[in-house]
Amino acid sequence: MTYSFIPSGVCSRMINIELDENGVIEKVQFIGGCNGNTSGISQLVKGMQAEDVISRLKDIDCNGKGTSCPAQLAIALEQALEEI
Repeated sequence: MTYSFIPSGVCSRMINIELDENGVIEKVQFIGGCNGNTSGISQLVKGMQAEDVISRLKDIDCNGKGTSCPAQLAIALEQALEEI
């Protein structure tokens, strides 16, 4: 399943996620944002259960913004899991 999410409060403009039927992350692609960081996050979460990634990333803050690209990924994963 492919899911696209428009993040809020961060530099990234879009997050594209591919999950298998068991909620395992097959691919994450950030559009915009800090390329090195978002590429690194994408590689680190590949093959992980979405629930595990959500629990690790959901409260990360970027420079007092109240959110971050990793936190937005957690929100996107929560929404994507609702559609499986």
